Amino acid sequence: MSIGTAFHPRTAPLNRKMQWREWSGYFASSVYADAHDIEYNAIREAAALIDVSPLFKYRVHGPDAERLVDRVITRDATKLRVGAVYYTPWCDEAGKVVDDGTVARLSETEFRWTAAEPQLRWLRMNALGLEVTVDDVSERVAALALQGPFSRAVLEAATGESFADLRYFHRRAGRIGDLAIDVSRTGYTGDLGYELWVEAGRAVELWDRLIEAGRPWAIRPAGMLALDVVRLEAGLILLEVDYTSARHAVIPEQAYSPFEIGLGRLVDLAKQADFVGRRALVAEQRAGGPPRRIVGLELDWAGIEALHLAQGLPPVAPATVSRTAVPLFAEGGRQIGRVTSSGWSPILKQAIALGSVPPAYAAPGMRLAVEWTVEARRGRVPARVVELPFLDLPRKRA
Repeated sequence: MSIGTAFHPRTAPLNRKMQWREWSGYFASSVYADAHDIEYNAIREAAALIDVSPLFKYRVHGPDAERLVDRVITRDATKLRVGAVYYTPWCDEAGKVVDDGTVARLSETEFRWTAAEPQLRWLRMNALGLEVTVDDVSERVAALALQGPFSRAVLEAATGESFADLRYFHRRAGRIGDLAIDVSRTGYTGDLGYELWVEAGRAVELWDRLIEAGRPWAIRPAGMLALDVVRLEAGLILLEVDYTSARHAVIPEQAYSPFEIGLGRLVDLAKQADFVGRRALVAEQRAGGPPRRIVGLELDWAGIEALHLAQGLPPVAPATVSRTAVPLFAEGGRQIGRVTSSGWSPILKQAIALGSVPPAYAAPGMRLAVEWTVEARRGRVPARVVELPFLDLPRKRA
C-alpha cells in the first residue's frame, strides 16, 4: 500500500479533493487546486513547491566511488567536479537504457545518485571488485523542488544568502536557520528552479519555512498534472511513457538506446572507462546510428477542430497530458512511429507532442499525421516536426 512522504503532513491537508496518484509506493498529489492550471501558472509565473521525495536516492562513497560511477553512466565521471551535477542515462550490456537521473558530486569520494526506479542491486553488482559502498537513502532524504521565475528570490529570502552564483546543474550546501539543506540547481520543469535535499525528519520544517518566505511571491504547491505539462513543454522524457526501461522490455522494440530518446549528447564514447553498454553503442553508431529518433511535434489546431466539428462538437484543447501512445503516420500514408506524450501548452498556445520516428522522418519541418479520437471515431491530425525543446527559457540557465 502507498504511504505519505515526509512532506505528507503538509501536502495532505492542502489536497482538498484527495486526488492522489501512486509514485514508487508513495502518495503524490495530482492536483491541489480545483484545476491544475493555477499550479501550472505558479511554475511559469511565480514560484511552486513540488514534492519529489519518491525519487530513489543513493549515497555512493568510498575510495573507488568515482570508478563505479564511471563504470555505470554514459558520461565521463572523471570530469564531474565537486559541486557539479550530471543528468545522465545508464545502460545494460546491450546499450539499452535502464534509467536516467542525476549524479551529484558531494566530495572527491562521495556522490548522490537519483533515479526513477530502484537501482541498488544494479549499482552493487557493478561495484564488484571496487572499494565503494552504495547506501539506499531514499527514505532518509526528502526532496522538494522549488521552481519558477521567483524561485531564487524565495530561496534567498529563506536562507538569507545569495544563490546568484549557483550555476545550472551545480549544487552546494545551505542552511535555513539551523536547518541544513543541500541545494542543487536542477529540476524537471524547464524553468529557473532548485531541488532541496533535507533529512526526512525535518522535511516539514523546510516546507513551512519556504511557504512563509514565499508568500510575497505567491508561492503555492503544484502537483503531478501541472508538472506533466511543464516537462512536456521542456521536451523532457518520462520513463515508462516516452521510453521503456531495458529492465522491463519484453520485446526488442521496447528497449531504447540513449541515441533513440534524445540522450545521445550525454554519451561519451571516447571516455577512458569501459562503461556498461559501450561496445553495443559503438556498434550502433558504426552501423549508421539508431533506427528511430525522438522528435517534437506541433499539431495543427485546424485539424483538431475539424474532427470535433464533424461530430457536431465544439473543439476542446486537451486539459492534461496524455501518456497513452497513439500511431504516428507519414503524411497521407502508413504508420511510421508513435506519439508517446501529448498535450496543450498554455504558454505556447499550441498542441504539442513527443514522437518516435525513423531517421528519415526526423528532420524539422517534416509533415506527419497523428491519430486523434473524437467520440470513439479515429481520425488524423496534421503535425509538423520541430526542434526540441518546445519552450527554452533563458532564465533556467541564467
